Amino acid sequence: MVPEKVPPVILLMGPTASGKTALAVELAQSLNGEIISVDSALVFKGMDIGTAKPTFEERGGIPHHLIDILDPSESFSTGQFRNQALALMADITARGKLPILVGGTMLYFKALTQGLAELPPANIEIRACLEADLARDGKILLHQRLEKIDPQAANRIHFNDPQRVQRALEVFELTGKPISEFFTNNQESLPYQIHKFIIAPEDRKILHDIIAQRFHNMLEKGLLTEVEKLVLRGDLNDKMPAIRAVGYREAWAYFQGDYALETMTEKAIIATRQLAKRQFTWLRRETDAHLLVTGEINLLAQVLSKFKTML
Repeated sequence: MVPEKVPPVILLMGPTASGKTALAVELAQSLNGEIISVDSALVFKGMDIGTAKPTFEERGGIPHHLIDILDPSESFSTGQFRNQALALMADITARGKLPILVGGTMLYFKALTQGLAELPPANIEIRACLEADLARDGKILLHQRLEKIDPQAANRIHFNDPQRVQRALEVFELTGKPISEFFTNNQESLPYQIHKFIIAPEDRKILHDIIAQRFHNMLEKGLLTEVEKLVLRGDLNDKMPAIRAVGYREAWAYFQGDYALETMTEKAIIATRQLAKRQFTWLRRETDAHLLVTGEINLLAQVLSKFKTML
């Protein structure tokens, strides 16, 4: 009996502003593929400019999934991503097409390829205490608490992400174990041939310059108008995942009167560069991925050649 062939899937990873979107569209056009977004911000409707959401023209006629599926008042967990991505991969494969997962939310990639840990459910009382601690002590001290009990988690969770810091502290309070232990030795195989590609500039400074220019372009395209519409809704706040997204968090603070325009711009660019740095930290662990250099003229040919030799 001939064993059933395992279908392929491409994972295209990279830091923010590295050129993932354009390359993914070219790949999908060349390989009869469909794109699944692996981005925690692209899921939100009405948040287009600050997320660098590809326009319909930029999508090149290729179906893009997990984009514009939620209102900014909603949340999207890693588990929800994994479940929806797996269902989409199965559907795309069943229709004879190639799933291409592209983005920079590295925790989503990890959850997809390694599975999710069984974490304890939320505890309302502990969360209320942690919220009070955050209000009293601030996000830096809260993050320092996490560093003491779980350096590994503190290294991957930025202090500007207090919700995840609080979740890690909550898990420790509930179980007495660092949240990192729940993700250890939790490999879960997928019924796919996984082909990983990482795209990034050779020189980090090049990416820093691209990030700065891109944010200035976002401002010119109307980012502040976009954020003002969110502010004027009245039902959103800066604790929600959508508003905590890089760029939106700083623009929101600008409308709250916390920053002048110049300060907001500087802080947003710095925050985006810090995001890229964290993404690079994750990407260094992907030792089985094929590396691509942002800006090279033969990127598509490189991927197609490598992909075909791995099939």
